[in-house]
Amino acid sequence: MGSPSRLVRADLTADALCPLVRATSDGIPDARTGPPAIPLGDALMSAFAMFSLKDPSLLAFDHRRRDPNDNFRTVYGITRVPSDTQMRDLLDPVDPAALRPAFRDVFRRLQRDHVLDTFGYLGGQYLISVDGTNSFATTSDGIHCPECLVKRNRVGVRATQK
Repeated sequence: MGSPSRLVRADLTADALCPLVRATSDGIPDARTGPPAIPLGDALMSAFAMFSLKDPSLLAFDHRRRDPNDNFRTVYGITRVPSDTQMRDLLDPVDPAALRPAFRDVFRRLQRDHVLDTFGYLGGQYLISVDGTNSFATTSDGIHCPECLVKRNRVGVRATQK
């Protein structure tokens, strides 16, 4: 058996993983009434594209969206790409738990192919940095979730970070 860094199975390539994420995205119920101008699956895949392409912001992704030479639509199977404002409006109501099946499916493939073996930690857990810290911070009491890190500065001003 080759090392995980040298051996990449066909079911772990972007060509295999994008349809897997797409299948989950298409299965998430869309609460909008009437035929939508932009399918929810396209909005979710656009968000997936933005993160996997490492666009630093929705605005940067919006610039990519306007570039006729960028082939991300083909790579990610997106028909209609929402603007930055449309993406916020479409994705804010989506329950993050609805996205778990895609993460579970990808995670299972990584486990099955022993890609995660080198990330093993105490108690059979995995130590993986999925995202940076302090990517979002606010002092607003209305913008936070239970997973947010709460910090207070020297004068006691509270800031939440996600």
